[in-house]
Amino acid sequence: MTHAGYVFAAYGISALVIAGLCLWILIDQAGRKRELRELEERGVRRRSERKAEKK
Repeated sequence: MTHAGYVFAAYGISALVIAGLCLWILIDQAGRKRELRELEERGVRRRSERKAEKK
């Protein structure tokens, strides 16, 4: 049990990093959705929608 402090610290730091990455992803996702919504409001459409309309 001499290395317990090191192991707990490593797990704690890893958990914080993973939680930070998850938070970053969620914040970035919200930003991308907002950007898409703004583009669609201006009339810009997705390429996949254009291909579906041509068929």
